[in-house]
Amino acid sequence: MTEFQQPLSLGYHTDLAVRFHEGGSCEVLELADLGPVVRVATPSNPTFWWGNFLLMPRPPRVGELPAWLAAFRQAHPQARHVTFGLDTTDGEGGAQQEFVDAGFSLHRDTVLTTSQTVPPRTLNTDLNFRPLDATQDADWQAALGLRMAVNAADPEPHEAAGYQTFAARKLDAARAAQHRGRGAVFGAFGPTGQMYSGLGVFSADGAHRAGGVTRYQNVETHPETRSLGLAGTLVHRAGEWARTHLNAQTLVIVADPAYHAQRLYERAGFRPTEIQTAWERPPQEERSATESGSNPDSGRQAEP
Repeated sequence: MTEFQQPLSLGYHTDLAVRFHEGGSCEVLELADLGPVVRVATPSNPTFWWGNFLLMPRPPRVGELPAWLAAFRQAHPQARHVTFGLDTTDGEGGAQQEFVDAGFSLHRDTVLTTSQTVPPRTLNTDLNFRPLDATQDADWQAALGLRMAVNAADPEPHEAAGYQTFAARKLDAARAAQHRGRGAVFGAFGPTGQMYSGLGVFSADGAHRAGGVTRYQNVETHPETRSLGLAGTLVHRAGEWARTHLNAQTLVIVADPAYHAQRLYERAGFRPTEIQTAWERPPQEERSATESGSNPDSGRQAEP
């Protein structure tokens, strides 16, 4: 087995670091004609598309699709989805028509970075912005309630019971990572303990990156409290916390360029740095406990 090397892509470098903090694993598979492929697995959450995928070392070439499908099935034999990340920075998708004809969709998200966030023009002071308490179940139940509300308001929501199981597993993993000092989940709390906005911020340092790399995760706001400056305030507060508690020098966030979240992040001081590219094919059955067809950390509201 080839020694694991950190990805070239800053987006996937930080993705893999967070997956590791959440209990996932990364290993390099030397596959004939395909090169060194990174297998990412999250046994505690098998329906997590982007916790169970293969990272391609380069864009796929014409005629390689059968080999890539066989490699994925060997690496993730129980998975109903098929997901490939591309360890590139320019958005090149490779043999696009071949993958599209096989039912895949190509996603290109923007990787944004900053050394320090700036506060929004209107800093929200009505709610309590703080890290969740890793020892208090009530905080994490509030976070789960927020995720369920966001899912229910989505134009194409996931089936509620299955999604609740999936979201609870994700929060359990984040809670464990926070307990180990790897980062924190933040919330905007009302006076009765309801959580109206949330995000995660976790260390993503690695041997082949300079220290202080930190990744935002799962920025979301309750559908009834949007446009109140909650997400912008939370992004700034969490960034300041990360600079103090995680020695953050490079803050990383990923956004869907077609969604308004990227503009919010740019107002907070982030600037586009790379393009993160992915191929994905959902299960043929109706969506349930799996993620949506998108990276959950890209700013789309369909997943945490």
